[in-house]
Amino acid sequence: MTTPFESAQWSDLPSIHTLPALFAWRVARTPQAEAYRQYDEAAAQWASFTWRDASERVARLVSSLSRLALPRGARVAILLPNGVHAVCLDQAALALAWVPVPMHALDNPASIAYILSDSDASLLVAASDTQWQAIASTGVSLPSLLQVVVLKRELPDTVMTGDLPVLTMKEWLSSATATAPGQDVQQAAPDDLAALVYTSGTTGKPKGVMLTHENVVSNVKAALQRIVPRESDVFLSFLPLSHTFERTAGYYLPIAAGCCVAFARSVKQLSEDLKTVKPTILISVPRIYERVFSGIEASLAKSAVKSWLFNAAQAVGWRRFVRTQGLAEGSPMQAILDTCTWPLLNALVAQTLQSQFGGRLRVAVAGGASLSQRIAHCFLGLGVPIVQGYGMTEMSPVVAVNTVEDNDPATVGRPLPGVEVRIGENKELQVRGPGVMRGYWKREDDSAKAFIDGWLRTGDQATIEAGRIRILGRTKEIIVTSTGEKIAPVDLELAIMADTSFEQAYAFGDNRQFISCAIVLTNAYWSQLTATLKLDPMDPASLNSRAAREAVHVRIRELTHDFPYYAQPRAVILSLEPWTIENTLLTPTLKLKRNNLVAHFAKEIEQIYQH
Repeated sequence: MTTPFESAQWSDLPSIHTLPALFAWRVARTPQAEAYRQYDEAAAQWASFTWRDASERVARLVSSLSRLALPRGARVAILLPNGVHAVCLDQAALALAWVPVPMHALDNPASIAYILSDSDASLLVAASDTQWQAIASTGVSLPSLLQVVVLKRELPDTVMTGDLPVLTMKEWLSSATATAPGQDVQQAAPDDLAALVYTSGTTGKPKGVMLTHENVVSNVKAALQRIVPRESDVFLSFLPLSHTFERTAGYYLPIAAGCCVAFARSVKQLSEDLKTVKPTILISVPRIYERVFSGIEASLAKSAVKSWLFNAAQAVGWRRFVRTQGLAEGSPMQAILDTCTWPLLNALVAQTLQSQFGGRLRVAVAGGASLSQRIAHCFLGLGVPIVQGYGMTEMSPVVAVNTVEDNDPATVGRPLPGVEVRIGENKELQVRGPGVMRGYWKREDDSAKAFIDGWLRTGDQATIEAGRIRILGRTKEIIVTSTGEKIAPVDLELAIMADTSFEQAYAFGDNRQFISCAIVLTNAYWSQLTATLKLDPMDPASLNSRAAREAVHVRIRELTHDFPYYAQPRAVILSLEPWTIENTLLTPTLKLKRNNLVAHFAKEIEQIYQH
């Protein structure tokens, strides 16, 4: 079978082994093609940037950065929302053989300060001085940090604290305009670090995953052979660039393919941006599809006729999908009936759903967490081409992915070219290949534990069926939200139970949009709380009162202040009944029986996530 690299479009791509070389190659090939598109708030319209425009911006940033005269491998922390500023700064740091440290723009100041300290970052580029002030106010020592640059100034100088100079991007760039670079531009090597990406991990503080240029470029090349984008394709970028999934699949991959990337204004405006940009390729986590699906269900509940029509379209569409994929045959008569009824159902139902994504999607990659089969069946049946994939930051990150032509939604697809997989002890999926990380920053012991016989341990249980990977679960207790964040529930629960007002705590949120927790309150605290709130402590309804839940939630947020924002519970369930061995909610060794707790609080959990 012909590979993409045999075409003229990508024939010389195999010889490229670093990200700066990849970017330069793209600029040279299609300098006038549209590279990026983002919304200009001042002009109230979308602005377009060619590859040459982006290259010129990168050159200016290289000039400014080089005046810092930092050594090869210096870390540059990027705390910016997705956009041209973020990608051009990333490219400029890479061009100097420095190491970008991407951080989530919405993370809490304490978590950001920890990453700045642990990475020994020399430069921080943030969205605003307000953001920097919050970081500085944590009191975390940052001896390696030499310069702070912000996109906009919001605070008067008198408010700022600390000795570090804080310049706006405009001031910083203008100061370098008439000055020659402070050092010769160094060429990155394939084994140089291309990123230090902090992952939430399973326990303790975030770990910095060391990814080299060869790691990332090899993953891009392999993904190109599976997704096969076209230069005419348009991506819509909304997942944070601090996530390796978005960095590789939604940022570096489009550079290799010559596609345009449009940056969404915000998650709140995503629905509108989808209809405006009309992307052809979407890189997403399941949460986005869950939101659309929830909206559909709410709408259908209002009309029995619409509900019947939707269900009919979904059923016919799913049968057509499985026949096309060779997953099932069905009766010839059913196939004929489906063929006859589909044009009408497509016009009345399917096209309406497709239009919510802009109406032009060729492929929608879902990764970072598992996609509900119910949602997969619905969307695939109605013509939204979702393909599930699997990966982890430590693999740069893509391990496997389905394709539109070879798509079994019950699996995460086949391994990428060059990626090997095997099933180890306890059904653990293990991986090796050119995308495997160098290790964890400053954590030799953790790095050693991540491997067994040269294979990377994923921590996920899986089977390999007909060449496809099917994920079964996890080898350790770990919550993975529908946005792909990983949280160790035990750490969170211990932090909550540090308050003697709480006897027991159970954190949950697996495949949900956020973390929540169930709390067993002490009788003494409950008496005190109800007296303060003027509630009847003997009335079971008081436990579910909004006032009580909000009061406890405030206390829990204080206890979990040092956790990343995505690990902090956003909703609580209150209880006075202890969890015991006798009521089957604890094991004989007094550990939480999580599956039993899920069943015990099933009604309350569903109520939390319905809102």
